[in-house]
Amino acid sequence: MVDFRKWLLALAVVGLLLGIGSSAANAQTFSCQATAGVPNIIRAEGITELLGDLVLNCTGGTPTPGGQPIPLQNVQISINTNITSRIVSSPSISEALLLIDEPFPSAFPIPAGSVPAVGQTVGQLGCLADNNTNCAITSVGVGIGAAGSYNGTAGHYNIFQGVQNGVNAIAWTGVPIDAPGTAGTRVIRITNIRANAFQLGVSSTLVPTQISEIVAVNGSQTISILQPSGGNVVGQVTPGLLQPPKVVYGSVTGPAAYQQCNSVNTYLLSPPPSNAVVTDTGVAVSVTEGFAYSFKPQSYAQIAAALAGVDYEPPGTPSFQNIPGFAYRSESGFIPQDAALAGLTSTVSGEQIGVADRGTQLQFTVSGVGSGVTLYAPSYIFLSGPYGPGTPVGVAVLVNQSETIGGAFTTSSTIPVAFQGDVPANGGLVPIAASGTSAVLVYEIYYADSSVQETLTVPISVEYTSNTASNIPATTTTPSTVGVEFAPQSTVGTSATTAPIPRFGPSGSPVSLFSISPCSCNLLFPFVTNIAGFDTGIAIANTSVDPFGTSSQTGTVTLNYYGTTSGGGAAPPLAVSSAIAGGQELIFTVSNGGNFGIPATPGFEGYIIAQANFQFCHGFAFISDVGAQKLAEGYLAIELDIPGLNRTGNVGENEGH
Repeated sequence: MVDFRKWLLALAVVGLLLGIGSSAANAQTFSCQATAGVPNIIRAEGITELLGDLVLNCTGGTPTPGGQPIPLQNVQISINTNITSRIVSSPSISEALLLIDEPFPSAFPIPAGSVPAVGQTVGQLGCLADNNTNCAITSVGVGIGAAGSYNGTAGHYNIFQGVQNGVNAIAWTGVPIDAPGTAGTRVIRITNIRANAFQLGVSSTLVPTQISEIVAVNGSQTISILQPSGGNVVGQVTPGLLQPPKVVYGSVTGPAAYQQCNSVNTYLLSPPPSNAVVTDTGVAVSVTEGFAYSFKPQSYAQIAAALAGVDYEPPGTPSFQNIPGFAYRSESGFIPQDAALAGLTSTVSGEQIGVADRGTQLQFTVSGVGSGVTLYAPSYIFLSGPYGPGTPVGVAVLVNQSETIGGAFTTSSTIPVAFQGDVPANGGLVPIAASGTSAVLVYEIYYADSSVQETLTVPISVEYTSNTASNIPATTTTPSTVGVEFAPQSTVGTSATTAPIPRFGPSGSPVSLFSISPCSCNLLFPFVTNIAGFDTGIAIANTSVDPFGTSSQTGTVTLNYYGTTSGGGAAPPLAVSSAIAGGQELIFTVSNGGNFGIPATPGFEGYIIAQANFQFCHGFAFISDVGAQKLAEGYLAIELDIPGLNRTGNVGENEGH
């Protein structure tokens, strides 16, 4: 019994010691739960797509006593594709940032619904974490936010700049990370990570391609990181544009069809001819976002101006994107409150941490533009979407052209938030400079509504002055095409200093836009003879001059002979007249030939098909004895074209024959 009591006492002591040890261990456990929140939907065409922030919510552990240096840690993230965050200084200093205690700027315009919360600091101070002790912090004791060691005052950094560490990794070396203890939750945010989504492509299954991010921490104290084994999903890859683009001409879905002999939209010339009319309002090319915020301006400053009803602003120097965790829905990322924020490095000329070079750009490439053709497009275009009166709508501005018609406009101009009823008016038309047989229009998003899927519709107006004698405009054997892609295109798929942000890979394929066919009028003369004492005379009239406002046309006539000549010889070769102007007539006999260079074809008997290179022609033939002394018979040529060409509003131009 005595021995049993001794064992009980011994077990009690051991239990007490184990309990104390367990409580002490729990008090010292410093753990961080990694979360990506809601992953960003990113464009499959994009090379520099902003990923969702990775956030570590850290609790527990033993805080560093006041006056003591906070232990330094090494942090590294890696993703499953190339990282393309900008290199802002040589050799590999990145714009990627690590933030502690959610630092608000000390001076800032607060976006709606965003205010500093408990545990956040007010004041941002940066440091380059690149394998040295420059970022060392002396603890102020237990506390988070403004009461803690990351309060943004001198020597108390809260923004740490990373270094590229391989094509898919960013490292922060020597970051002072202190345990919050019982003070609350310490938030560590990793932001400004851009990824090459184009490298991964679109999933062929119902599960979208995902970009995952893994974080690792090691250093002078143990920090337990809780995260999924496959990494934290920070991006879902989705096509940013619905392909192919839609082409509509008038009320018809499909390409426009023009004819060479009819001048088109000469009112756009400067000065326009006195009889210039608006031939059509253009062939519309529409492209729609693949998801609701695929179209983005350069910065939130442009969004704020539009929402305030001020104007649609061009890109500039962003100053509003310095609130950690705020969804700015722009091409730029997190931008510290000062471009030269103490401790952060950005020495590349013109480059600033987090700032994109431009908003989303859409490139319309028109190929197969023949000689004599000029294309026009609006200087700016309002996006379409389910909007109500008085609500700002998205706007895209033509940025690779300058001259305008119907009002001066430059790409540095602001566009008033103005409406005509519910539909805002597009900008004045701009002539599009062509390079060879291609013309390129680049529109940049100045504002877009991130909550709806929007469409950009570009009416492209074709202009030419007909000169069929000189083959102007050149006719098309295949239709001109248009392709729409994000711009600028790039082959730089890794981080770089000077490659543009954003940049994209090629996508989509062109569709037919318009065609220009030669004008023609085709006549059949079913019986023509110059044998046995008979002869045939033919008259072909170019009737394009009339009192109905038809444009005068000029063109040649080709005569095709089918039959035989005297003695069973072959039919004569085809004959081509010189140019016949509107209001003139080609007149000839088989025996003697005639005007406009038509040769004689004596002894021919058969039929003739006449092909006129003008739109409105009519023919008459008569057969008589030679010299028309005793008898003659005449007939109208048979129109071979499809019935329906009509200038007067009366049915009969073709059918009457």
